[in-house]
Amino acid sequence: MKASDLRAKGAADLNAELLNLRKEQFALRLQRATGQNPKPDQFGKVRRNIARLKTVQRELRAKTGGK
Repeated sequence: MKASDLRAKGAADLNAELLNLRKEQFALRLQRATGQNPKPDQFGKVRRNIARLKTVQRELRAKTGGK
């Protein structure tokens, strides 16, 4: 996921994407807790994608002057 792709999306799309990433993060944690051994690199990738998305959301809010 690239930041440039995220910047092209609207606020509602970004919120939906954030929800999907949070669900994926939860599923990975659940898999680890139940001993299914998900790929260890996925944790970092999802976390970085969430941070990237939240950064774009913050930029969008700053540009529009909203909270």
